[in-house]
Amino acid sequence: MGDKQKTKNQILYLLKIHGCQSAAALAKQLQLSPMAVRQHLQGLQAQQWVTYKEQQRTKGRPIKLWQLTEGSRHFFPDSHADLTADLLRSVETVFGAAGLEKLLCERSSRQVQNYQLGLAEIAGGGDWQNAVAALAQFRSQEGYMAEVIAQPDGSQLLVENHCPIHAAARTCQLLCRCELEVFKTVLGTAVNVERVEHIMQGNRRCAYQVNRIGSCL
Repeated sequence: MGDKQKTKNQILYLLKIHGCQSAAALAKQLQLSPMAVRQHLQGLQAQQWVTYKEQQRTKGRPIKLWQLTEGSRHFFPDSHADLTADLLRSVETVFGAAGLEKLLCERSSRQVQNYQLGLAEIAGGGDWQNAVAALAQFRSQEGYMAEVIAQPDGSQLLVENHCPIHAAARTCQLLCRCELEVFKTVLGTAVNVERVEHIMQGNRRCAYQVNRIGSCL
């Protein structure tokens, strides 16, 4: 991979993780000149992988904030997207909605078992914050680009910057509901889990606010 392509890939990754960024902000993170970053952005714009919106400032010209386009999804892995979506449609056609729900419940049960085993090894007898961090680690291994952001009120924000099953989830929104239930089951009844951002609702990422039940928010 050439240096130019490597830099373009890094730009795409930063925009995926952090959302809208100016060329100057990207340049600082990449330790490059703003002019060099703008050239890479123009190349990515020509490929229709990035676009920008202008933000007005009190003084001077508007600043360009660069962001990913829908077309950039091809750069990030989607786990056998077409095959998975087709299989879900076929299951519903052959076995009906009840059959599809049964299939997804079975998948969720296996997810819960795998996560709980992993959490026991990594988090051990630690507190719920450690469990959230360990869950994010497993989700990252599955391609979700997950991270945990501590909130000022003491809650944790479990963020998934990418959805590797996006195409399947668009076909079957029950997948998203099952994933939320998996998180609630794995993290236990001592905490509350609420989805506060959702890619399917037009957000840049999926995010779940996790807090201990009974804590002051």
